[in-house]
Amino acid sequence: MKKFMNTAQTMVAESVEGFVRAHEEFVVFGAERKFIRRHHLVPGKVAIISGGGAGHEPMHIGFVGHGMLDAACVGHIFTSPTPDQIVSAIEETDTGAGCLLVVKNYDGDVMNFEMAAEMASGRHRIEMVLACDDIETARAGDGRGRRGVAGTLITERLLGAAAERCVPIAELKAIGDSLSSRIRSMGVALTGVAVPHTQRTTFTLGPDEIEMGVGIHGEPGHSREPFSNVDTIVRRLSETILSDISRSADKGLLLVNGLGGTPPAELYLAYNSALGILSEHGVRIERSLVGTYATSLDMQGLSITLAFLTDEELSLWDSPVATAALRWGC
Repeated sequence: MKKFMNTAQTMVAESVEGFVRAHEEFVVFGAERKFIRRHHLVPGKVAIISGGGAGHEPMHIGFVGHGMLDAACVGHIFTSPTPDQIVSAIEETDTGAGCLLVVKNYDGDVMNFEMAAEMASGRHRIEMVLACDDIETARAGDGRGRRGVAGTLITERLLGAAAERCVPIAELKAIGDSLSSRIRSMGVALTGVAVPHTQRTTFTLGPDEIEMGVGIHGEPGHSREPFSNVDTIVRRLSETILSDISRSADKGLLLVNGLGGTPPAELYLAYNSALGILSEHGVRIERSLVGTYATSLDMQGLSITLAFLTDEELSLWDSPVATAALRWGC
């Protein structure tokens, strides 16, 4: 397996250090390098904290900065950060208004963030919002609920923007919880993931096969299907999402996300296809985002995320943001 790295054991630490050094205008290391936080904390503002395993970059470290996250905790590849990391982030970023934890709905992430919240609850006011936008895990019927995937970005952006307006923590939690049924994602892959520390690929596809419903940790999906043209693939993703999402708000945000190994030209082609298909179903897309934001290392694949938002939420989306991965209005 060929990777641009020194060793698998040092890959994450060296990569994160490079990220911080490349983006010093936005971020610094927290205490003992246990997490990354925004360069300038805002007194009296609720701190928005997230995190997860490495291998999903630019999520979450690329979303630390004005209008989004105050801190991100990074675990080993596809492994949750430890409670100790999360507690340190809480201690350093709470400037008096409490901390809101945005947690992707995976067993390890939920367990460690809940443990950290309990450890810090005597000194800090803490609330938690679960990101659970993935269609696939609900279809599996295993009782675990939906995974948090690319739609987590939308939740983090809206909550980060609201926090900049000094919205109190109880209201922020209510916003985050209300988004849950209005954000849905589904992914497809042409290849599995080459994991550095195992030197193995998570799954192997034939030249004429695709994997529908993949996760961002290299998990296979619910079915292996014949390869087809992009319109057919994107129609399957989009119509599956439409069959499951709540349309309690009427204005759509469409995110086409690359999973690590898909070139921009293909992502824009998929966006164009999705836009037409959603229009056929009467969906009005008011905002769009296309790019590589929530990855699964080097997986050649993409995901479609649709969110139905209110006018106020669109205003939050449009407000200034300044992070390594997202920047507008500043």
